[in-house]
Amino acid sequence: MPMVVVVTRDVEARYRGFLGSVMLELAPGVYAHPRMNAGVRTRIWNVLEDWYLILRRGSIVLTWADTTAHGGLGLKALGEPPKEVLPHDAMLLVRRPISDES
Repeated sequence: MPMVVVVTRDVEARYRGFLGSVMLELAPGVYAHPRMNAGVRTRIWNVLEDWYLILRRGSIVLTWADTTAHGGLGLKALGEPPKEVLPHDAMLLVRRPISDES
Protein backbone atom coordinates (compact mmCIF):
# COMPACT_ATOMS: atom_id res chain seq x y z
CA MET A 1 0.00 0.00 0.00
CA PRO A 2 1.89 3.07 -1.22
CA MET A 3 1.74 6.64 -0.01
CA VAL A 4 -0.81 8.75 -1.89
CA VAL A 5 -0.66 12.53 -2.31
CA VAL A 6 -3.36 14.82 -3.74
CA VAL A 7 -2.71 18.47 -4.57
CA THR A 8 -5.59 20.83 -5.35
CA ARG A 9 -5.54 24.40 -6.60
CA ASP A 10 -8.44 26.84 -6.95
CA VAL A 11 -11.18 24.27 -6.29
CA GLU A 12 -14.48 24.50 -4.41
CA ALA A 13 -14.62 23.91 -0.64
CA ARG A 14 -16.33 20.52 -1.11
CA TYR A 15 -12.99 19.04 -2.23
CA ARG A 16 -11.29 20.21 0.96
CA GLY A 17 -14.01 18.70 3.14
CA PHE A 18 -14.02 15.39 1.28
CA LEU A 19 -10.26 14.97 1.08
CA GLY A 20 -9.83 16.11 4.69
CA SER A 21 -12.17 13.33 5.77
CA VAL A 22 -10.02 10.58 4.20
CA MET A 23 -6.50 12.05 4.18
CA LEU A 24 -4.30 14.35 6.27
CA GLU A 25 -4.16 17.95 5.03
CA LEU A 26 -0.44 18.80 5.23
CA ALA A 27 -0.82 22.33 3.88
CA PRO A 28 -3.69 24.17 2.19
CA GLY A 29 -4.67 22.02 -0.79
CA VAL A 30 -2.07 19.27 -0.11
CA TYR A 31 -3.34 15.93 1.22
CA ALA A 32 -1.47 12.71 2.01
CA HIS A 33 -2.16 9.20 3.24
CA PRO A 34 0.79 6.94 4.11
CA ARG A 35 -0.79 3.56 3.28
CA MET A 36 -3.76 3.78 0.92
CA ASN A 37 -4.73 0.72 -1.08
CA ALA A 38 -5.53 0.91 -4.79
CA GLY A 39 -9.27 0.36 -4.32
CA VAL A 40 -9.66 3.33 -1.97
CA ARG A 41 -7.43 5.48 -4.19
CA THR A 42 -9.58 4.63 -7.21
CA ARG A 43 -12.83 5.44 -5.38
CA ILE A 44 -11.44 8.79 -4.20
CA TRP A 45 -10.27 9.65 -7.73
CA ASN A 46 -13.70 8.73 -9.15
CA VAL A 47 -15.39 11.20 -6.76
CA LEU A 48 -12.89 13.95 -7.62
CA GLU A 49 -13.24 13.28 -11.34
CA ASP A 50 -17.07 13.30 -11.20
CA TRP A 51 -17.10 16.62 -9.33
CA TYR A 52 -14.55 18.13 -11.70
CA LEU A 53 -16.59 17.15 -14.76
CA ILE A 54 -19.56 19.05 -13.28
CA LEU A 55 -17.77 22.05 -11.73
CA ARG A 56 -14.89 22.54 -14.24
CA ARG A 57 -12.77 24.71 -11.94
CA GLY A 58 -9.18 24.53 -10.68
CA SER A 59 -6.76 21.66 -10.90
CA ILE A 60 -6.20 18.37 -9.10
CA VAL A 61 -3.17 16.08 -9.17
CA LEU A 62 -3.05 12.62 -7.58
CA THR A 63 0.23 10.73 -7.29
CA TRP A 64 1.39 7.48 -5.70
CA ALA A 65 4.31 5.07 -5.79
CA ASP A 66 3.80 2.58 -8.63
CA THR A 67 6.61 0.16 -9.45
CA THR A 68 4.95 -0.79 -12.75
CA ALA A 69 4.79 2.81 -14.06
CA HIS A 70 7.54 4.76 -15.79
CA GLY A 71 9.68 6.47 -13.19
CA GLY A 72 7.95 4.46 -10.44
CA LEU A 73 5.29 7.14 -10.12
CA GLY A 74 1.57 6.82 -10.77
CA LEU A 75 0.04 10.14 -11.77
CA LYS A 76 -3.43 11.45 -12.63
CA ALA A 77 -4.34 15.06 -13.28
CA LEU A 78 -7.40 17.19 -13.98
CA GLY A 79 -7.74 20.86 -14.74
CA GLU A 80 -5.90 23.92 -15.89
CA PRO A 81 -3.42 24.44 -17.29
CA PRO A 82 -3.90 21.35 -19.46
CA LYS A 83 -0.92 19.02 -19.53
CA GLU A 84 0.05 15.70 -20.96
CA VAL A 85 2.23 13.27 -18.99
CA LEU A 86 4.55 11.30 -21.27
CA PRO A 87 6.83 8.38 -20.41
CA HIS A 88 10.39 8.90 -21.64
CA ASP A 89 13.16 6.39 -20.87
CA ALA A 90 12.75 5.70 -17.14
CA MET A 91 11.01 8.95 -16.22
CA LEU A 92 7.87 10.99 -16.73
CA LEU A 93 7.80 14.29 -18.60
CA VAL A 94 5.04 16.90 -18.60
CA ARG A 95 4.16 18.60 -21.86
CA ARG A 96 1.93 21.64 -21.90
CA PRO A 97 0.34 22.87 -25.10
CA ILE A 98 2.00 25.83 -26.76
CA SER A 99 -0.27 28.85 -26.57
CA ASP A 100 -0.91 31.10 -29.55
CA GLU A 101 0.08 34.10 -27.41
CA SER A 102 3.81 34.89 -27.49
